Amino acid sequence: MAEPTTTEWWELLPEGIRSQVDGYVLQDARFQAVRVVWETGRGRGLGLHEAETVVHARYLHHGDRVARTPLSPLDLESLAARASGCPGSVVAIEAVWDGDTVHDWFVILLALSAEPAGEHTLATVYRETAVRYLGDARDERSLHPAATAAAAAGRALAEHLSVPFHFGSPDTPDDGAPRWRP
Repeated sequence: MAEPTTTEWWELLPEGIRSQVDGYVLQDARFQAVRVVWETGRGRGLGLHEAETVVHARYLHHGDRVARTPLSPLDLESLAARASGCPGSVVAIEAVWDGDTVHDWFVILLALSAEPAGEHTLATVYRETAVRYLGDARDERSLHPAATAAAAAGRALAEHLSVPFHFGSPDTPDDGAPRWRP
């Protein structure tokens, strides 16, 4: 017997579950939607990849009705304002890789503080964020425009704050790259 199609998987879900999943999709809560589809359908053989495909189809179905999570601003004024709200003094700006099944690789821009020591997220730089920030300045050959945008914004902020900037692996996604040390 053939594997069910995405539409058939959707129709196999109870109406209440379909309503819950659509609610999550309309709130741009992709992970919660995938979790509900997968947990509900795995007893019938639905795998995680198929659950992601079902949820993706719901995003396409709802289109502009989805309340998309806003992209982080990367302009110097916004980043400086965010950094000024960190407890303690900012001692460095750092870019680190992260990734997930929805966004692939992305870069998190952090302010590192002392007394109290900590790291504070200033921006999450996805490919879409990079395209918006870099505009005509983006390099079409770059495999990771998020890294290019995060590095440019991070360097500008670090210079503005007169602190070091660190990006342990600017050319290759590596969530285990060496971190900044004072």
